[in-house]
Amino acid sequence: MSFETIKANDVSYYIDRPNVLIIDLRDKEDYVKGHIPSAVNIPYDNLEHESHRLNKNYLLILYCDRGHISLMAARDLMKYGYHIKSMYGGIRAYHGKLV
Repeated sequence: MSFETIKANDVSYYIDRPNVLIIDLRDKEDYVKGHIPSAVNIPYDNLEHESHRLNKNYLLILYCDRGHISLMAARDLMKYGYHIKSMYGGIRAYHGKLV
């Protein structure tokens, strides 16, 4: 099993789409300062504890600050059968609207 990486600006296609969950892996403080529309905040340190709540039928789009943490999270979650895309370059590479 593997996961894909996507360009930061390609994530705009997935905003508010059915059966897609965009997950911001940064700390809550960074999430509150600005995040991709429709993204939920599950800090990386809490991901393992919260993973049982994630729907395996959904596409999970993961992002962090620069892209390294989302790659680690993708490797962790793919072992459990989740369909994952990791956003290359993190939120620093994203040039779309933030909320």
